[in-house]
Amino acid sequence: MENTAAQRKPRVLSLIQPTSVPTLGNYLGALKNWKKMSADNDCLFGVADLHAITVRQEPAQFRKQSTEMFALLLAIGLDPEQSIVFMQSHVPQHAQLGWLLNCYTQFGEAARMTQFKEKSQKHADNVNVGLFAYPTLMAADILLYQANFVPVGADQKQHLELTRNIAERFNGVYGSTFTVPEPYIGQVGARVMSLQNPTQKMSKSDPNPKASVMLLDTPDQIMKKFKSAVTDSEAVVRCAPGKDGINNLLAIYTCCTGKTMEEAEAEFAGKGYGEFKTAVAEAVIEELRPVQQSFERVIGDKAYIEECMKKGAESASRLAQRTLSKCMKKIGFKQI
Repeated sequence: MENTAAQRKPRVLSLIQPTSVPTLGNYLGALKNWKKMSADNDCLFGVADLHAITVRQEPAQFRKQSTEMFALLLAIGLDPEQSIVFMQSHVPQHAQLGWLLNCYTQFGEAARMTQFKEKSQKHADNVNVGLFAYPTLMAADILLYQANFVPVGADQKQHLELTRNIAERFNGVYGSTFTVPEPYIGQVGARVMSLQNPTQKMSKSDPNPKASVMLLDTPDQIMKKFKSAVTDSEAVVRCAPGKDGINNLLAIYTCCTGKTMEEAEAEFAGKGYGEFKTAVAEAVIEELRPVQQSFERVIGDKAYIEECMKKGAESASRLAQRTLSKCMKKIGFKQI
């Protein structure tokens, strides 16, 4: 994993916040592909717990959620012997480089970030400097590891563009220091929409509990959520413009079963929405069953989790320190 740049595979970095259990959308859209991604790339996967505290967290719950998210990364099949799986806060170089990059980021650039504007409105009682500087910490996450590629959703494209600008600015002043990252274009997962408002993406923070299927929901919970999913009055299972609810359920079904859209439409020709919803729920239950079983094994083995956390922190810190030392030396800090 620590090959020279000339011979190593492309390096890919991906982090996920531990603010709640991931949704089915997070899983089918991204997490499911992380294991496949690690076969062809030199990968680092992390729990972005430093990013989570821009919103106030209850300490015991935050600790529990961070541990569970780390366990979930192992449960979806990420191999700590093949990839680096780590907790962001266990690698202090993230915060150190984050501060340095603050000084190479223009105030106007950070102020233009759409996510800052949206979150400032959502959390108007706590518009903190960390929320404003979130994108420079994200830039540090990426640049620390000289990542070639970063899988990003639509809501993070602007942050990756800022990361590229910061890297190019620093390289322009001090010479080649950071790899300028590209968005990762790999296998595209399903874009899963809300079960209650299928024009919006399924979200961890949706206030309607029926809208999102969580990765650790029980089979009964999953079945109930799909049975209450919004559809339409046509009563025909087909993919077509304007049929947002059915299109969403078909996308989920095909992603979980491996069937094509045409095969799925043929399977449910002449059948009602009730039967279709039940079949989608059953496909999701079977898709998530091995992940849930693996999670139960991992979360029950605290010694294994701690061992993996320490191994991940050591491996990540080793790579991160190389970049941080190089960066500080170029700026002119006295090294000891």
